[in-house]
Amino acid sequence: MKVTRIAYSWNLNAGKYEQLSEQARRLGQVRSLVWRRYGSLAGVGLSDRAVRDQWMKDGTAESFGVLANAWKETVRDAVADIRACREAAKVPVRRAIRRCIDDRAERKKLFTALKREQWMDDPRLSRLMRKHWKRGQNHTTNQIVVRSDQYRTHRLTDDGYVWLAVPSLERRKMISIPLNTTTAPTGTLRLILRDGKVEVHYVISAADLKSSCRPRGVAKVGVDKGYTEVLTDSDGYHHGEALGSVLKAESDHLKAKNTCRAKIRSVAEKAAKNGDQAKAERIRKNNLGTMKRGRRRRAFEQKVRTITFTAVHAVVDKAGHMVAEDLTRPFVSRAELGRNTNRRLAAWTKGVTAEALNSVSERRGSALTLVNAAYTSQVAPCCRILGTRKGERLHCTRCGAVWQADHAGAINVLERDGDPDITLYTPHARVKQIIQERADRRRTRLPVQDSSLAGAESEPSDSESSAQGIGSRRTPTWTPS
Repeated sequence: MKVTRIAYSWNLNAGKYEQLSEQARRLGQVRSLVWRRYGSLAGVGLSDRAVRDQWMKDGTAESFGVLANAWKETVRDAVADIRACREAAKVPVRRAIRRCIDDRAERKKLFTALKREQWMDDPRLSRLMRKHWKRGQNHTTNQIVVRSDQYRTHRLTDDGYVWLAVPSLERRKMISIPLNTTTAPTGTLRLILRDGKVEVHYVISAADLKSSCRPRGVAKVGVDKGYTEVLTDSDGYHHGEALGSVLKAESDHLKAKNTCRAKIRSVAEKAAKNGDQAKAERIRKNNLGTMKRGRRRRAFEQKVRTITFTAVHAVVDKAGHMVAEDLTRPFVSRAELGRNTNRRLAAWTKGVTAEALNSVSERRGSALTLVNAAYTSQVAPCCRILGTRKGERLHCTRCGAVWQADHAGAINVLERDGDPDITLYTPHARVKQIIQERADRRRTRLPVQDSSLAGAESEPSDSESSAQGIGSRRTPTWTPS
């Protein structure tokens, strides 16, 4: 596994920062040109070397005003971004093929065409790709990609901090950047310029990291994602309970802040409409900037990542095997929840949770299994029927037990592992049908074909149902029929 590490500049000279900013601005124009020309069908199957050779042949490269290695690495990086965007669009396309086509031969043919970039010749694939692949554009003007053989690192003393020398706009002239680390970066570097500082991003192997001796657990635990907390496990414990208050505070702050910015923006637009361009420009420059907003956003993201990774570590402390829902699935429509709730849920960081589950489980040697999440928070674990959800409470309509919804979801996620009928790609409508069929079979006490499962179909007693309410730490057993 590869991980990214970031080193920061320390007391960087303002003149050096200006030189790097100008270089990043020119490379941003190169990146924009790549996206404009090859960000759509013209870039399918095209390599960065072909783009580079063409621009050197027709003289386009002479107008960039940067060294050859700098713009060539930018072209390579931009073409890789376009390819990644296109590959991401293929994920829902493959999902649609699995859902709509039952013929294995036809399905394999379409998958092969997608893999070989031959989807433009097939009308169905072309239509699906046009639906899911949106043409992008570049907004990045603060990055410099430096090849591994184009920079040097040195120390002023044996035990001192590292200095990084990178190429400037002039040939054979380097810019030395003092870093706040004693570990020299390696491999290809990505310099990101923000707020007068330079961030040096580089990739290393996870095997080279210093591994902590923090042991993992041995239990098998199901976890359910949440909003007020990061995770709830199948034992009923909540992890990362500070997440909800952090997301709520940031969302409400953005609502108030953006309301004020909208009023100021309307004043600037009115001034520009009346011909007072100087006033409009002053407002845009002094009152509608994004530097403070960007700093606050980055601080907020770091806080969320800290809470999330701490919560996942707490789960791994007792879990040798985690079962979680697939967090790559899109959200369902929440139009009925109201604007405030929708805004707070839109800030929910399921991507960070998915990253934390993968990273922490791999680093600490805990197994991770992803399962289908359909209706996991709506099935009452006591009777395995679709209950009635009221806020954070899940009411069983058969025995009357009341569950904490996230706790019930974690139990159902754990039991979903190994279910032969509900796989990771089973459509949610089919999942609901399976749940209802199992509930009807238990209610009518119909015999099953496998006599070994007959004992698992009996109704739970009143004492068992009442013992599995809110706060219960007991995980009921269930054998799929």
